[in-house]
Amino acid sequence: MPIMRLTRLRRPLALLLGLLVTCAASADDSFIIGVDTHLMNRNTSPAKALKLLQAAGVDSVRDDAYWSSAEPRRGLMKIEPSWQTYLSQTQEHRLRPLLVLGYGNPFYDNYAKPRKPLVRDAYGNYVSFVTRQLSDNVDFYEIWNEWDRENPVDPAFAKDYGVLVEEAARRIRANQRPMLVLAGAVTSQGMDLGFADRLVESGILDRVDGLSLHPYVHCRSDERNTPENWIAWLRRLSEDLKEKTRDKTAVPLYLTEMGWPSNEGHCGADEKTQAAFLARSFFLAQTMPNIKGMWWNGLLNDGPDITDPEQNFGLLTQDLAVKQSYLTLKAISPTLHEFRYDAEKSREIDSQYLLRFARGSEQIMVAWTAGYPRTIKVGASSKLQGNVQYIDTREPHKGLVDSGIPWSCNEGRCSAQVPIDEFPKIITLGTRPALFAMP
Repeated sequence: MPIMRLTRLRRPLALLLGLLVTCAASADDSFIIGVDTHLMNRNTSPAKALKLLQAAGVDSVRDDAYWSSAEPRRGLMKIEPSWQTYLSQTQEHRLRPLLVLGYGNPFYDNYAKPRKPLVRDAYGNYVSFVTRQLSDNVDFYEIWNEWDRENPVDPAFAKDYGVLVEEAARRIRANQRPMLVLAGAVTSQGMDLGFADRLVESGILDRVDGLSLHPYVHCRSDERNTPENWIAWLRRLSEDLKEKTRDKTAVPLYLTEMGWPSNEGHCGADEKTQAAFLARSFFLAQTMPNIKGMWWNGLLNDGPDITDPEQNFGLLTQDLAVKQSYLTLKAISPTLHEFRYDAEKSREIDSQYLLRFARGSEQIMVAWTAGYPRTIKVGASSKLQGNVQYIDTREPHKGLVDSGIPWSCNEGRCSAQVPIDEFPKIITLGTRPALFAMP
């Protein structure tokens, strides 16, 4: 069987553009809005779904480059046609791919993790082949997926993963075009039981560009399953990881899987709550500068069972009908892209979250409450006329609206009484420095 290669038209220009794009990405510390798609290994065209992601302002898509697909016979390497189609479409829709390298191969200890030298060498050959073949088409690679799930407490298990990462990262970086390399894909259990700590202590960040995490909390019984408690947990974890580094610096974190399901019953919520949690989690993630991006899992619901959490994480239904979470992501993505969080002038008091963002001199407040609905006094030092304008994520399809609430101005300062609830409101505050007023 011949080796299949991706078409490389105008290769010198493509390499130059790839280098420029990657260098710009390294210099640009902008937050990455990502989505896990699970489309690359399907024979159906991904074009319509990826077009919807582009329209929603998504930057990156995450999918799986299965070892078993790349090496369908022992020693024979190939690139699946569906991979070619998918990656071609991601380029067309300006979506930066993140591919997971892993999941085992039946010809090497029957899908065993690459802990033995023979299996690890075979895995390395697969990594070299795939990353070389796809070097013009992929921006991020993640080494294995949720290695810790099998045994998050055994130091030897973590050490073997570190050995794998060192070798795989070396092979990936042998490519002419640099790519961001991530490792970890650590589950919530692994985060709680010290697996992430052991990786950082071992010096894994000397080999990769960031630590990837899968901090799901939707089934937690310790009240962690809200965006606000979730971010408090991540802040504590981040501080703990920082202490494990040699130079006591914040660890670059990439949340490559995160989400809340919209199922009925156990661990679920309705579609409106899923959308509200999406907005709150994306905004809260930006309050931690070392969180470099978040990939929502996933794009599509995985099945028709409305009681199964695993089948209801999607932004879209199985037939590509949009859910409110998709509309919400589309509504908030311009703010996530264009504005920068201002920690000094933001407030988190009790259950109220009043987060300030700025774009040059332009100011906005993102406000919500995790408790009962209430009215807050919003102040601005700029001269504002007419009524308060905001995007209400409860009704994301409406975009920026006139609230009908008038600004009251006196001596260059304006204020208004604005109702808030569990759905963030993105409130326009004018083009001069804004003041945050408490209720």
